[in-house]
Amino acid sequence: MGPGRADTGRDRPGDLRDPWYDAFASGWGELDGTGAPASVVSPRTAARQGSTSPADIYLEVQRSAAFQEVRGRYRRFVVPTAAAFFTWYFAYVVAATTAPGLMARPVTGAVNVAMVAGLGQFLTTFLLTWAYARHARLRRDRPALDLRWAVFEQKRDQEREHERRQEQGQEQAAALRPEASPGQSRGQGAER
Repeated sequence: MGPGRADTGRDRPGDLRDPWYDAFASGWGELDGTGAPASVVSPRTAARQGSTSPADIYLEVQRSAAFQEVRGRYRRFVVPTAAAFFTWYFAYVVAATTAPGLMARPVTGAVNVAMVAGLGQFLTTFLLTWAYARHARLRRDRPALDLRWAVFEQKRDQEREHERRQEQGQEQAAALRPEASPGQSRGQGAER
């Protein structure tokens, strides 16, 4: 077990009970338990087989109103903020190249307009980082976590259904096998 990973009671890789586990979303690169890469079933093949693939789960979540709301909140914050920041940045660059007299104007002592605007660029970067983190924490993290739990629950239900089908298949195969009587061994039954 790697450092920082809790024991979940299961030995299969990528099957942790924590939805924040950074596993591959569609099963690419995961191992099948024998050490070989697991086969990935395309959504069309899965639809023909009657099972829901992980890709179908993610597409369903992507189409949900909750996901669209989280994405909308993200866009409503990021697009105007990025536009304002890039406008401010390019205004600084344009002013520095086209208005050197304005940028050289002293503000106080040896500090001029260009220095104040340049330091303002750094201040703006830190301010936007703080605002982004705050917005994410207050407006997007809880709904995003709820969506992640929903996906996790759907994947877990899908795995349980798959395991149940495998057990049924094994039971049916065992029922079809002829049973030897207690006095016979395999070798004796073959000789008759």
